[in-house]
Amino acid sequence: MADLTFYTNPMSRGRIARWMLEEVGAPYDTVVLDYGTSMKEDAYRAINPMMKVPAIRHGEHVVTEGAAICAYLADAFPDAGLAPTADERADYYRWLFFAAGPLEAAIVNKSMGVVPDARQQQMAGYGHFDLAAGVFAEAVARHPYIAGDRFTAADVYVGSSAMWYTQFGLLPKSDAVMAYIARLADRPAHVRASAIDDALIPVQEG
Repeated sequence: MADLTFYTNPMSRGRIARWMLEEVGAPYDTVVLDYGTSMKEDAYRAINPMMKVPAIRHGEHVVTEGAAICAYLADAFPDAGLAPTADERADYYRWLFFAAGPLEAAIVNKSMGVVPDARQQQMAGYGHFDLAAGVFAEAVARHPYIAGDRFTAADVYVGSSAMWYTQFGLLPKSDAVMAYIARLADRPAHVRASAIDDALIPVQEG
């Protein structure tokens, strides 16, 4: 039994954490949960009271939220070389949390048909959708990777967001965004993680 346990569903944000785990290369056990049953049961609520995936247990420590899992694993397994250097740290944290905060909020609101008026835009952390999408496109165009010239854990989360949102038509497929996705899609860890989760989907649908 591995010291690292991964709680997920293959049709969820758990795919982000799976990719990060494959990048890290540490052995891990997987617990696949079903939305309507096991994700709501007391055993998993003790792991994540929000009854959402992904989550990881590393020894006695539990981490939830995709961005936090990426950052935690980068720090917990430094030999993987996915944590930021001093020069990368500002952009690493800036865009990791931008993707997890303002961008996701803008995407979710758009998908639910919520369009903030001028007053509400002052309260919304993302202002309005076009602003958040434009800032994101500019961010991924600045460097080959989100924190500079090197792939880091932030690219797992930011890249997953870009892939997911463009796949479902939730984010414009600008040249900068699609070029960024192309730089990430063929990474061996991403290919492995996708294959693992894709193979689990028929089990979930059966």
